[in-house]
Amino acid sequence: MTSIPNVTLNNGIEMPQLGFGVFQVPDDETTAAVATALEAGYRSIDTAAIYGNERGVGRAIAESGIARDELFVTTKLWNEDQGHDATLAAFDASLDKLGLDYVDLYLIHWPAPARDRYLDTWRAFEKILGEGRVRAIGVSNFQVAHLERLMENTGVTPAVNQVELHPGLQQEELRAFHERHGIATEAWSPLAQGAVLGDQAVADLAARYGVSPAQVVLRWHLQIGNIVIPKSVTPERVRQNLDVFGFELTDEDLRSLAALDRGLRTGPDPDTFN
Repeated sequence: MTSIPNVTLNNGIEMPQLGFGVFQVPDDETTAAVATALEAGYRSIDTAAIYGNERGVGRAIAESGIARDELFVTTKLWNEDQGHDATLAAFDASLDKLGLDYVDLYLIHWPAPARDRYLDTWRAFEKILGEGRVRAIGVSNFQVAHLERLMENTGVTPAVNQVELHPGLQQEELRAFHERHGIATEAWSPLAQGAVLGDQAVADLAARYGVSPAQVVLRWHLQIGNIVIPKSVTPERVRQNLDVFGFELTDEDLRSLAALDRGLRTGPDPDTFN
């Protein structure tokens, strides 16, 4: 099995730096996709309540025969379920669909600032953490201002912030804030849904190292310290996305990729999405 490095979260829990995402994978296709990923060597699986495929993830885990403590499972709370009591009920529902006694990481999916419930939601997360039904708690799509407010008004600093991040949207200010406060940066849409794969700098590096453009971008994520969760339902690509440990980008390569930052969002703006 490919040896995937771990990132140590701020509460001492270790999380694989490279995982498998199932965004936009229909539930009836998810079991096969996750089974392929587990067979390839992935041990971290990222899902969410809104994806509608937690049951499919759970089936794949149950059928895999892999010991539970060898897996790292993340799911996320949807916006409509924010609020203290609603969060507790939603977490129970996710556990039931996954068929698990606990999850490794639970995230608030979006800050949803117009709803203004993420502080009460986080207090429910802290309760779940205290009960031992989740090993680490974090957020997704939070901006610096959201994180500052959360940390000033609650007791647990998020272990992870999962955000849109790729060479076209490098989130330098946010990553620097994370580093100062011990929050791990996790990238969703790590390939910008393919939008950065045609960039000349990426193509040149792929040709130089004899790898695919996607492998170049995933390697970039790993070398700058991001946790990354590429998604594919194509078995060859699932395996290829894991095969990124046989080459290393130079400092000059990293500088050429840093120049691709252009504020390119493929998803919603966290300040307005509710």
